[in-house]
Amino acid sequence: MMDFVLALHSHLPWVLHHGRWPHGSDWLCEAALDTYLPLLATLQDLEREGVASPVTLGITPVLAAQLSHPSFGAELERFFAQRLEACDAAPASLGKTHDDDLLPLAQFWRERLTALQRLFGSVDGDLVGAFRALQEKGRIEIISSAATHGFLPLLGRDESIRLQLLAGRGEHQRLFGHAPAGCWLPECAFRPGGPWAPAGAGPARLRRGTDEMLREVGYRYFFVDAHLARAGAYLGQYGEVPLGAERFDAERQGSDAQAGEDAQRTPYRAYAMPFSSGEAPLAALVRDPKSSMQVWSRRQGYPGDEWYLEFHKIRWPGGLKLWRVTGADLDLGLKRGYDPARARGRARDHAGHFASVLQDTARTERRGQVIVAPFDTELFGHWWFEGVDFLGDLFRALRGGPVHPTSAQAHIAARPPRTIIRLAEGSWGANGDYSMWMNDQTAWTWRRLWPLEDAFWTVARDALTGTASRTVLAQAARSMLLAQSSDWQFIISTGAAADYAERRFNLHCDDVDTLLAALRPGADAGALEEGVRRAAALRERDDLFPGVLEAVAGALA
Repeated sequence: MMDFVLALHSHLPWVLHHGRWPHGSDWLCEAALDTYLPLLATLQDLEREGVASPVTLGITPVLAAQLSHPSFGAELERFFAQRLEACDAAPASLGKTHDDDLLPLAQFWRERLTALQRLFGSVDGDLVGAFRALQEKGRIEIISSAATHGFLPLLGRDESIRLQLLAGRGEHQRLFGHAPAGCWLPECAFRPGGPWAPAGAGPARLRRGTDEMLREVGYRYFFVDAHLARAGAYLGQYGEVPLGAERFDAERQGSDAQAGEDAQRTPYRAYAMPFSSGEAPLAALVRDPKSSMQVWSRRQGYPGDEWYLEFHKIRWPGGLKLWRVTGADLDLGLKRGYDPARARGRARDHAGHFASVLQDTARTERRGQVIVAPFDTELFGHWWFEGVDFLGDLFRALRGGPVHPTSAQAHIAARPPRTIIRLAEGSWGANGDYSMWMNDQTAWTWRRLWPLEDAFWTVARDALTGTASRTVLAQAARSMLLAQSSDWQFIISTGAAADYAERRFNLHCDDVDTLLAALRPGADAGALEEGVRRAAALRERDDLFPGVLEAVAGALA
C-alpha cells in the first residue's frame, strides 16, 4: 500500500475593485465559475457516494479574502447573468453564421450555468464556508500560503518574509477557523540559509533559510519540486504560458538534462528539514515527475486530447466555448464542434489510466511511501474543462486498490519523516530557478521594491505606537504586500499582459510611498492627517487582511 497526496494550489492576485474585463473581477469570476464551483460540486458528489477524496486544497490568503468579500457575490451573479444572456443570444447568432450543428451546445451551457448558479445560492454565496465545511467533516485538508503569493526568496528583508507568512496564517485562521499545518510556498520557491545579496543593490549578508521561516511561524510541512531534492530534473514550463497559470513541459523529464544529473533520492517519501533539538520538525513533500507528466506534458498530457473542449477558441460576445481541441497545432478555424458526452467519456478513461500509473508506481517503487501530485487548481476546469470530472473519476477509480488517497497532514502523521534533507535553491518555474521572476524584464521591479521594504520597516516600530499612525501603517502594509505579489513579475515575463502587471505593481508601490511619507520622522500633523485620509480611501479599494498590524508586530518581534 502506498499513499497518494493530491495537492491543489488555488491562487489569483487581488483583482476586486480593479476593473472587470479582462483582468479585473471577471478574472476571479471566471475562475469561480470554471474551477471552484465545479470542484465543490464534485467533492459534494463524492461525499454523497461515500468515496474518499482527501484533497489537500491550498487556497492563498489573498484569494480567500476575495472569495469571502461582500462584493464578490454581486460580481459573480452579474457574471452569471452575462453568460446566460450569451446562451439566449446564441441560437440566432449561430443561425446567421450557418453553425446550426452547434445549437445544442447553447442548451448545454445554459443547463451547466444554471446548475452552478443554483449551487452558489445553496451555499449562500459563501465558497470559503463551503470548503471549510468539507474540512470540518474530515473530507479535505485546507492549507495556506504567503499572504499575497510574494516570491519569498527575492524579498529584501527577513521581516518582509515573516510578514507574508504571518499575515497569511492570520487570514487563513480568520476565514477557515484553524491554523494551517501546510504551506504552499509561492512558485514552490526555496532559498537555503546563507549569504544573499540583492542583484546590484548592496553587499551580501547572511539570510535565514525559507525552512527556518516556515518552522518559526508554525508550519509543519511544505511542497517542493523534485530537482530541489535532487530526486529528478526540473519539469520547466511551456513556451507559451497562459495568463496566471504555470504549465509544465514534462518532456524535459528523462531528457539529456536529466541524464547529466543522477537522481540521488526518491521523490516517493517525505523528508525532514534540518532542525535543532527542541524545534518542531518540518517536512518537505516532493513532487512526483512521473504522474505530473501525465497531465502537464504538451504532447502526451491528457488536456490535449482531441475530444476535450478547446480553451482558445471563444465565441464573442458572451464568451461561450463551442469547439473541441480536434488536433494538435490545428488552426482555430478548423476546430470542430464540442461533444460533451464524448469528452466526459475520455475524462473517465484518462482517470482510469492515471490510476493505473499510480498503481504501477506503488508496485515498483519499493522505497516509496507516498506519491505527491501537486497542480494549480485552475488547471482543472478552467484550462482543462473536463479536469474536475477527471479528479472525481480518479478517486472513484482508486477505491480498494494498492494506492491509498490521503491528505498531506495525515500522511506525515502516520509516517513521520526520518531522513534529513538539505534542499537546493530554486523553484518550479522555467529553468528550475528564479529566472521567471528575476530577469532583464523584471529587474526594475525589485530595484523599486527593495528600498520600499527598507523604508517601511524603518518607520514600522514607531508607527505601531500611535492610533493615527497605526491606521496609516496598516494600509501601507496592505499596499506593500500587494506590490510583492509574484504575479506581476510572472505576467511581465510571459508577455501576456505586461502593461497590466506593470500598472498594478507601480500603483501599489506609489501607494506605499504616499502613505510612508506621513510616517517618516519630521512629518508634521497635517501630513499624518492626510495620510489617514489617504489610507481610508485606499481601504475602500484594497480591503483585505484586517489583522495585518498583528502580523507587522510579529514580523518585528
